[in-house]
Amino acid sequence: MTAWLSPADVNMVAGYLDLAGVLICGLLGGAVARAEGLDLFGYLVVGTVSGLGGGIIRDTLLQRGTPVALTDAAYLPTAFAGAFLAFVIAIGEEHWHRLFTALDAAVLGFWAISGAQKTLAAGLAWLPAVLVGTVTAVGGGAVRDLLLTRIPAVLGGNGLYATVAVVVSGLYIVCAHFRIPTLGIVGGVLGAVLLRLVANRRGWSLPGGLPLEPSRALARMRRRSKGGRPSDPPEEFPHDRRD
Repeated sequence: MTAWLSPADVNMVAGYLDLAGVLICGLLGGAVARAEGLDLFGYLVVGTVSGLGGGIIRDTLLQRGTPVALTDAAYLPTAFAGAFLAFVIAIGEEHWHRLFTALDAAVLGFWAISGAQKTLAAGLAWLPAVLVGTVTAVGGGAVRDLLLTRIPAVLGGNGLYATVAVVVSGLYIVCAHFRIPTLGIVGGVLGAVLLRLVANRRGWSLPGGLPLEPSRALARMRRRSKGGRPSDPPEEFPHDRRD
C-alpha cells in the first residue's frame, strides 16, 4: 500500500487536483455571475477570482515564491474555460442547484488535499497543514462572495462547509503520516462529496449563538449565596379604567 504513489507522484496528483479545482471553481463562479446577471467580462472576473483565489492565498501563506497560478501557464486558461462554460451553457435552476452542490463538494476535497499536501511538503506541522488546507478550499469562494457583496458561505447559514475541509485535510494528514497518501487522496475526495451532500440534504450545520445570559446567571448565584431564592416575576394587573 505504501508503494501506490511515490512522493513525486503525490506532488503530481496534487497539481492535477489543483487544476481540477480551478476549473470547477471557475465554472461555479460563472454560475454565480449568471445568477447576478453579469456580462462576459463579469463572468471571467468572477470565475477567475473563484478559481484562483484559494490557491493564491495558500501560496502566499506558504511563501514558496510567486503563486503557481501566476507562473504555471495552465491556470489562467483553466479558470477562463470554467467561467466560459457557464457563460455558454444554460441549465435549469433545479438541475443547476444539484450540480452546483456536487461540484462544490468535490472541489472542497480537491483543494483541502492540495493545500494540506503542499503545506506538509513545505516542512510545516500538521496543524498549519489543516489550516492551509481549509483556507485553500474555502478561500476562492469567500473572495468571490465578498466581491459580489454576499455573505461568504464559509461563515455559516448553510450545510457543513469549512467543516468538511477540516475533516478532509485531517484525513489526508493522518494518511500521509502513515505513508498511505493514496488512501488519503481517494478517501478525502469521496468523503468530502458524501459528507457535504448528506449535510446539505439533511440540513446539518454548526450551531449559531447560544442563548446564555451570564448577567442573569450571576444574579441568581448571588441571591442563592445570600440564602434567598430567585423571586418570581411580579404579577401584572390591568390598570383600572374609568369612563
